[in-house]
Amino acid sequence: MSKDSETQHRLGPQRNPAIDDAVLDATRQLLEEKGYAGTSIDGIATRAGVGRPAIYRRWPSKAHIVNDAIYPVLDVEQGADIDTELGAEGTIADQIRALVQGAVALFAAPATRAAAPGLMSEVRTNAELRDVLVVRQLAGVRVELNRRLEAARERGDIRSGVDADALLDIMAGAAIFALSVRDVSDPGPFADSLADIVLNGILPDDN
Repeated sequence: MSKDSETQHRLGPQRNPAIDDAVLDATRQLLEEKGYAGTSIDGIATRAGVGRPAIYRRWPSKAHIVNDAIYPVLDVEQGADIDTELGAEGTIADQIRALVQGAVALFAAPATRAAAPGLMSEVRTNAELRDVLVVRQLAGVRVELNRRLEAARERGDIRSGVDADALLDIMAGAAIFALSVRDVSDPGPFADSLADIVLNGILPDDN
């Protein structure tokens, strides 16, 4: 999906995509320069060359702008391409590796590294915001991942009881901590190591 199409899915076809893109680009720039706490609606408006009313017609808060600036659309009702996030149909191991690599690549982006901890703090203390920005956004991915895990279980490719929610939490949580807290400088080897642990665990083969 192109950036213009993605923006229209988020904000509706009546919006001016040039203003939308300018605001989201300005938000990413400020996050990299000033971090989440140092990024403000006023700063975004000034950097984007638009007025505050133009921003508030599109987003109700800074958290909503930041969410749209750093995270892809994952809500299938808004046109998300779930296959892009989970990888093409193939072996379940290939799909999980693709999902791990995608999560690490997402959180390795400079703006996302800077924004993720602050945005998490806001959604943690605001149930309505969490429902909009986290629960609904990830619902389609969780459903599709669960479908793929069930198919893999029926084929005998994975053991029973593998939970899609826990699997997503492990991958996303590890990526956020490694890249936004530990500040891992080389995401590639980390992604490979995380995928290996997710797929193979840590115990020897005979346990």
